[in-house]
Amino acid sequence: MSSGLNSAQLDAVNHLDGPCLVLAGAGSGKTRVITHKIARLIQVGVAPERIAAITFTNKAASEMRERARQLVGKAAQSVLICTFHALGVRMLRQDGESLGLKPQFSILDSHDVLGILKDAGGTSDVALARQWQWTISRWKNMGLGAQEAAAQAASDVERTAALIMARYEERLTAYQSVDFDDLIGLPLKLLQEHEAVREKWQSQLAHVLVDEYQDTNATQYELLKLLVGARASFTAVGDADQSIYGWRGATLDNLRRLPLDFPRLRVIKLEQNYRSTSAILRAANNVIGPNPKLFPKTLFSELGEGEPVRVVDADHEDHEAERVVARIQSLRAGHDPASAAGGREWRDFAVLYRANHQSRALETALRKANIPYKVSGGQSFFERAEIRDLCAWFRLWVNNDDDPAFLRAITTPKRGVGHQTLAALGSFASKFRISLFEALFSHSLPSVISARALTALQEFGREINDLQYRARHTEGSEAARAFLLEWLRDIGYERHLFDSEDSEKLAAARWSNVLEFVDWMALRCGGEVDDETGVRVMQKRTHVLDVAQTVALISSLSEREKDANVVTLSTLHAAKGLEWTHVILVGINEGLLPFSNDEEADAQKLVERVQEERRLMYVGITRAQRTLAVSWVRQRKRGREMVKASPSRFIAEMSLDVATVKEDPRAKLRALRAEFAQRAADTPAEPLT
Repeated sequence: MSSGLNSAQLDAVNHLDGPCLVLAGAGSGKTRVITHKIARLIQVGVAPERIAAITFTNKAASEMRERARQLVGKAAQSVLICTFHALGVRMLRQDGESLGLKPQFSILDSHDVLGILKDAGGTSDVALARQWQWTISRWKNMGLGAQEAAAQAASDVERTAALIMARYEERLTAYQSVDFDDLIGLPLKLLQEHEAVREKWQSQLAHVLVDEYQDTNATQYELLKLLVGARASFTAVGDADQSIYGWRGATLDNLRRLPLDFPRLRVIKLEQNYRSTSAILRAANNVIGPNPKLFPKTLFSELGEGEPVRVVDADHEDHEAERVVARIQSLRAGHDPASAAGGREWRDFAVLYRANHQSRALETALRKANIPYKVSGGQSFFERAEIRDLCAWFRLWVNNDDDPAFLRAITTPKRGVGHQTLAALGSFASKFRISLFEALFSHSLPSVISARALTALQEFGREINDLQYRARHTEGSEAARAFLLEWLRDIGYERHLFDSEDSEKLAAARWSNVLEFVDWMALRCGGEVDDETGVRVMQKRTHVLDVAQTVALISSLSEREKDANVVTLSTLHAAKGLEWTHVILVGINEGLLPFSNDEEADAQKLVERVQEERRLMYVGITRAQRTLAVSWVRQRKRGREMVKASPSRFIAEMSLDVATVKEDPRAKLRALRAEFAQRAADTPAEPLT
């Protein structure tokens, strides 16, 4: 069962007694280690249902479950393989009543959160509301509630955000709803405040494995500690050099704290890389070298030296995009010596950049050359307005107290209920502290709503009750598909799309998305796909209402991109965890990578930001399997002007052999390295943190 594992991987798989930290370098086989450890735990007698493997995306969970199934067969279906947030949903569905939460609570998406914050703050300013949203999310990830946030607020802006947070929390309670951050914070509160619940979960989970541990935030770490308890039977798998999500709460403090909080911690390093050539890994090791090391390691490869890493300079972004296209065409046609590295399908190529706006010139050049491509990290399928419309109806079926879902459903499609009627209904519901749906059937409502409007409102309420009943009693793929299509026909949703779009072609495309979503829902009702991970498994059929309960979670974590034969354009952040035969990094300029923020004044924060940007460069380099090109421009757009640009310090830090940098004249690179050597001499050393 453990054949093909190297000695370090075997050590990690066989360490079953107590806490274990596996430092898994890029491409070192971490998923293989996790799945083999699951198999090993089952082999020594641990019941599959007492093993939990926690990931950060449904895509990672899908891959992990499938690979576990290949090792242990049907037993893999009983292993809890899910995201942190899916685990939180499970805990709150089972035990959330201890916190006053109904099992049928709603999960709000970011758009709903934004709307509630605008209402709580009495503003129509989207940018301001979004700033509150980010601030509140950061506080929640730090484990702070509104009162704690107010106590720590250091400015008028933060004090206002804390006040808005208090109003926001009141509304969430009233709506029986949670946001994405609550799916971690509330389970933590549950374990902290309720001993019986804590003991239940600690006895239920014999071993917990955490993937991408370096991406955990403070709240997730505290949740992990309470889940494993004093027994501390867990395996954390991560890589400090790939910690690139500090801006959303991930903290390396979680790695620092492990040996302090768990003195018996066993640390195992995975340093053999199975993805990249030695030339690529050497550049990666050199780039990450200047960063302080929590647990030093050096990646190595037995795949041979491979093609040299190339540095390419361009006059400006459009010229850079043309050179990218030329390189892709040359490698595919076999005209470049690097073509011997293999991988000539369009899907074998990726172009990576720091910021979304950098894709524009690339898209223009690729279209001009008739090269098919996709922009990874673009609008999610679940972000489309038509899908969010349907999800609002589902949420209302699940939880009648979900006021944001109520408002979207009753107005989409329009049903003769105007804004004045809804405003009156809202005032009435607020006065009596009830939900909008509950207010529909209040004996006092006729005193504030006209008879005609009341009829329309109550007809809608009866329709929701009927749909909720039918959804609860409709199971299996075919029955679910028929039910959903009948519902869409009854509310006239297809006609709504065609009436609201000027272009019939666009309306037809939106309706096609709706039909795809119906199929997606029906597949899950047939038990062919796991609701939490999206993995194809044969399990018992489930009803529409059960699937509707998990839609918000799945939509937030699913990666639904098909493996089409196209070139990938992606930000470096979105590329983490992926790999391609040929990778081109573009726009590797000072000010872009590392990103420059002129408002940054705190010296220590500046140092930490550059360290994280260096890790981002490291992640980009280690996406490449066989060839890597790094491109920078001499001029770039800033607003409407062209400004002089210089290569990123990270290019010099790669310490490439001058003779092998084909596209750059030797003297130019010598001058470049000398320039950065001088700059380094003039800059204080970064402190070890």
